[in-house]
Amino acid sequence: MSAKNCPSWLKDSIFYEVYPQSFLDTNGDGIGDLPGVIKKLDYIKSLGCNAIWLNPCFVSPFGDAGYDVSDYRKVDPRFGSNQDLIRLFEEAHAREMKVTLDLVAGHTSIEHPWFKASAEPVPNKYTNWYVWTDNAWTESTSEMPLIRGFSDRNAAYLPNFFHFQPALNFGFQNPDPEKPWQLPTDHPDVLAVRQEMKDIMRYWMDLGADGFRVDMAASLVKADPDRVGTIEFWQDVRAMFDTEYPECVLIAEWSFPKHALEAGFHMDFMIHFNNDAYTSLFRDEQNRDSFDTPGATNGHSFFDREGKGDISRFLGHYLEHFEATREKGYISLPTGNHDLTRIRCHRSIADLKVIYAFLWSMPGIPYLYYGDEIGMSYVEGLSSKEGGFGRVGSRTPMQWDGSRNAGFSSAEAEDLYLPLDPDPNRPTVKAQGASSDSLLSHLRSLSALRHAHPAMGSNGNFKIIHGRKNKYPLLFLRYTDEENILVAINPSAEPQRVNIPKRYTILYHLKKYGVERETKGGASELVMSAVSYGIYNVDAGTSIG
Repeated sequence: MSAKNCPSWLKDSIFYEVYPQSFLDTNGDGIGDLPGVIKKLDYIKSLGCNAIWLNPCFVSPFGDAGYDVSDYRKVDPRFGSNQDLIRLFEEAHAREMKVTLDLVAGHTSIEHPWFKASAEPVPNKYTNWYVWTDNAWTESTSEMPLIRGFSDRNAAYLPNFFHFQPALNFGFQNPDPEKPWQLPTDHPDVLAVRQEMKDIMRYWMDLGADGFRVDMAASLVKADPDRVGTIEFWQDVRAMFDTEYPECVLIAEWSFPKHALEAGFHMDFMIHFNNDAYTSLFRDEQNRDSFDTPGATNGHSFFDREGKGDISRFLGHYLEHFEATREKGYISLPTGNHDLTRIRCHRSIADLKVIYAFLWSMPGIPYLYYGDEIGMSYVEGLSSKEGGFGRVGSRTPMQWDGSRNAGFSSAEAEDLYLPLDPDPNRPTVKAQGASSDSLLSHLRSLSALRHAHPAMGSNGNFKIIHGRKNKYPLLFLRYTDEENILVAINPSAEPQRVNIPKRYTILYHLKKYGVERETKGGASELVMSAVSYGIYNVDAGTSIG
């Protein structure tokens, strides 16, 4: 298997997501900054991560943690300067690492000069750069909730998320002829918006950025239920990448890889949108009544000790998308992100070791959310900050060591961006780095294993050996023409025994955690203790396919 026409470095990449506000503060103001990210590049690389996804760092009023941009071409002073970001690119490249930026393409802040101009009652260049109706009294609908009375312009505008995030006008795929304010996708003002977004990407890639993760990538064209117009726009962007920036990456927050990779993205996250496949793995019992619930739920994650999960809920959806996209690009299953409850919730370090063995053995590209490498907890009971609401508990300061403010900042505790985890036993990088049995050490060894074995990498083939509805364990094969690797996963508290098909002869183990092998009459059986995994080099005998 090989994804075609993708940046060459993706085949062996592991990403680290940095939420810059909470990573490392170097100037004592209580907020993390870009010099802090630069200072920790060697640490990030030590995790086996050779690429970074940097959450929004552009000028913003921070109503939604920077996902409400008011200047796409300027770093917000809280993080530093444009020169600091350029230096981050340079320092990362010197370490053979990549840096991707977060692009909020579908909307801006109401503080953006474009929107302020568009809100003026007198027509101007920016009048149609956002989706405005032709009358302030236009009624909202469930498909089109409108904000009225913002300015003296006799119109209502369409927000893309929160009320202060007005939708940029990428046009309507099927405009209503009775509503002339619904501009077609080829309207000159719509084309101007599209060109501006492409120029913003060019601006940062020319300065050294290695690509973009696109927030709400499917949200651009309106009245587009099948995403036809949105897909056409991103295909145009991809053509620009292929021609001008072939080694830069385009990453979607779409959570529907068949659409995202058809649209030209090199990669899509399979997370909690559009389907509950990802949620069924890790967060089903946590999210029944929360921000993250994607729809149907039975309240039992597969990766839970109770052993009541159903791996078929994940595999049915995943395999459909994997087979449809395997030659186009990559699917990512992240440990978490700034919108999700921490994967540590209700889990032990042993549970996380098994989860990470699964994620680091799957096809596509792993993403590690800052702090997950040490098992940082979701902090309950925090007040909302910058539009975070229930997500705030996953955005608390990185825990570096046992010093003041866990080494995050020299500021007074009350001046920190968010409070630290108050648990006196909270994990730290320093403490875990000193232990060979720690989660941090375990993850580093998994990264090294993945880098050393192409069959475990982004382009390795994938085949389910044992993955049955409501059953444990999960066994799958990763393989290339040169090697075959068998992965066995048992997240449950019940020991499991599973036969290895006779055609797969185990040669030696690469890494195991609570698993032993028994051989009787030439047949192999894995004896798996509670919460265990094994990764084995195997002789596959005849052709696998």
